[in-house]
Amino acid sequence: MSDMPARISITEEGPREGFQIEKGQIPTARKIELIEALAETGLHEIQIVSFVNPKLVPGMADAEQVVAGLAQRPRVAYTALWLNDKGFERALATGKLDTRATISLSASAAFLRRNQNRSPEELIEAQHRSLELYVRHGTQIEQGLIAAAFGCNFERDIPVARVVELADQLVALAAAHAWATPGAVRRVVGAVRDRHPDIEVALHLHDTRGMGIANAYAGLEMGVAHFDSAVAGLGGCPFAEHEGAAGNVCTEDLVFMCQELGIETGIDLERLIACARLAEEIVGHPLPGSVKQGGSLARLRAAA
Repeated sequence: MSDMPARISITEEGPREGFQIEKGQIPTARKIELIEALAETGLHEIQIVSFVNPKLVPGMADAEQVVAGLAQRPRVAYTALWLNDKGFERALATGKLDTRATISLSASAAFLRRNQNRSPEELIEAQHRSLELYVRHGTQIEQGLIAAAFGCNFERDIPVARVVELADQLVALAAAHAWATPGAVRRVVGAVRDRHPDIEVALHLHDTRGMGIANAYAGLEMGVAHFDSAVAGLGGCPFAEHEGAAGNVCTEDLVFMCQELGIETGIDLERLIACARLAEEIVGHPLPGSVKQGGSLARLRAAA
């Protein structure tokens, strides 16, 4: 455990990841209710909406209304996802979001075609155009993202060499302007770090086969200190191969594990558990998070 970070940062993606895949429309006011509750937990970054085609992702049709109705808390970054320049311009037009940009590539051409209707070559061209747009608007380019880095339901296992090659392309782009398992996390993170030791790695993990928290632990063992997660395990991808695609690794489960390992998160676990239960109430069906059911150990220890 000597390589584990003393503190990690978490980007909460439940409002975007979760509400994009729920069947039926979640009322805008209830989305705002959850976001505002999450902002009271100590989280410093919350991805709240995505600006995508509402015909393809109807759960995000009210993205502008969610942003407009939000009472923003100081020192919390409210971010959004977009997949093209039109989406970025919609996010920018709200005037309320932190529009730090991400350069995105995909290790799976099949998933990329299903998710964005692009080839890898078309995506590279689109990223060059987006980078020019970000520069014109003075938008900070915060990170590079490689989707399907640990495996894909369409292409099966992803060669580590392909992920490293894509990391090279991300570095080149910046310079110019899961089938995840713990073993796969170690191999891929290790290989990318060997090639680019100065890059700070972040993990966006889904719980597709119940390995999300184990994969996060493997990332911690590799010294990863930045994670995306979703309260109560909300979410999933509407363009995955199978229905019921799992959401991100669960935020309260990740925070609980870190607390038990002595790793700081800056997050109030009890408030976060209350948010998880609120999320479950809002969507109207059970969500997969474990700690919201069992609770934290703090009260039991205090009573001992």
